[in-house]
Amino acid sequence: MKPANPSLPRRIAIAIGAFFKIVGDSDFAAGVDALRTGDARREPPPAPAPASPPPPARPPAAPPLKEAAPDGALQLLGLLQREARFIDFIQEDVAGYGDADVGAAARVVHAGCRKVLSDNFAIRAIRDEAEGSRLTLPEGFDAAAIRVTGNVVGQAPFTGSLTHRGWRVVETRLPKLAGGHDLRIVAPAEVEL
Repeated sequence: MKPANPSLPRRIAIAIGAFFKIVGDSDFAAGVDALRTGDARREPPPAPAPASPPPPARPPAAPPLKEAAPDGALQLLGLLQREARFIDFIQEDVAGYGDADVGAAARVVHAGCRKVLSDNFAIRAIRDEAEGSRLTLPEGFDAAAIRVTGNVVGQAPFTGSLTHRGWRVVETRLPKLAGGHDLRIVAPAEVEL
C-alpha cells in the first residue's frame, strides 16, 4: 500500500531538514543532486577495499525527497478564492481598518473557507478525546500522526495531556478539470463593460 503523501507542514519540515543535511553532508548532497538531474540510476563506483577496519555504521540515509506537484495546491487556492475571496483578504493591508471591519470580513472568509473544506474534503480528528484529557501513548505509537512536545525524555509509553486533537484527511473530492485549464490563474482579472 502506498503511504499517504505528507501534509504541507510536514513537507516544509522535511525541506528544512533536507537543507541542513545537504549543507552538512556532501555525500547526501551528491545523492540529491543526482536525483534532481536524473543521474540517480547510475551505478555508484565500486568501493575501494578498506585498508583498515571500517568506521562504525552510519544510520540509514533518509529516503529521497520527491517534489510535490503543485496542481492540487493551486486548485485548492482557486477554490478558496472563488468561495471565500481568500487571496483578496490576505493581500489586503488591514492595518488601516477597525477591528469591527476586519472581523466582519473575517466572518465572510471563514464561512467560504469552511464551505470549500466541507465540499472537497472529509476531515476527521486523529484523537477522539477532548483537548485537555490525560492519555498514555503506548510504545510504537504513530509518530507521524502524534507529535510529542514538552519534556520528552526516554522511550514510550508516554503520559501527557492532549493539547490538540489533530486532523487527518480521509477523503479528497476536488473537482475534475477541463483539459487546458491553467491552474496558475486562481482568480481571473475582471473587466466590467
